[in-house]
Amino acid sequence: QVRLVESGGGSVQAGGSLRLSCAASGRTFSSYNMGWFRQAPEKEREFVAGISWNGGVTYYVDSVKGRFTISRDNAKNTVYLQMNSLKPEDTAIYYCARDRSLGRSRNASYYSNRANFDSWGQGTQVTVSS
Repeated sequence: QVRLVESGGGSVQAGGSLRLSCAASGRTFSSYNMGWFRQAPEKEREFVAGISWNGGVTYYVDSVKGRFTISRDNAKNTVYLQMNSLKPEDTAIYYCARDRSLGRSRNASYYSNRANFDSWGQGTQVTVSS
């Protein structure tokens, strides 16, 4: 069972930046696609960004394109989410998650469905004030 631990959340003003990290346990991290999701109060958990197992393919929800960047360092078993030009509507708990199957190419539709991810971290709070 993989363990995912997010960090890097906090409170910033609109226009600011944060970098989230998600550290994974185990030896197979580099074989799995990873995703970042977020959940605002009283809202459904939504897809934010996804990255393929080798880092070669990335996907983003339209609302964060051009502002957020997902990346990974397989040598460190870590996936990152660089968030720039933050807006109040980005306020949420951010979760990283692991694909339920390893080593497969996925399309954007697959990443956007949280049911395709079976391991989740505990989340990290991001609060953006206006």
